[in-house]
Amino acid sequence: MTFTKIGEALDKISVLGTDYTVHFIPEGEETRLKDCDGFCDETTKEIVVENYKRGEMGSKGNLELQEQKNLRHEIIHAFLFESGLAENSEWAQNEEMVDWIAKQGPKLIKAWQEAGAL
Repeated sequence: MTFTKIGEALDKISVLGTDYTVHFIPEGEETRLKDCDGFCDETTKEIVVENYKRGEMGSKGNLELQEQKNLRHEIIHAFLFESGLAENSEWAQNEEMVDWIAKQGPKLIKAWQEAGAL
């Protein structure tokens, strides 16, 4: 997947057959990014991830890696919304669970590939 920056949308991604548009937007250009690094809006079928300002004091060294982590997190939310789990269970709204899946997802995929399980 190619990362498009500064407010441009990526091609739509399919989440359980529903198209979601992904946007990377600087915080100041999207009021809904106040106090968060990204969000999934199941009503508009969009995922918005903050496009961090590079070179700021105190910022992480690899901001693209952080943006990818945030994108995975929001994609997990989209899957939970589209499956109906987000509305009907506490664990599917639990940010720790969503973070765990987003963080461990690449490792799971690698293990599955190595095992021939995909």
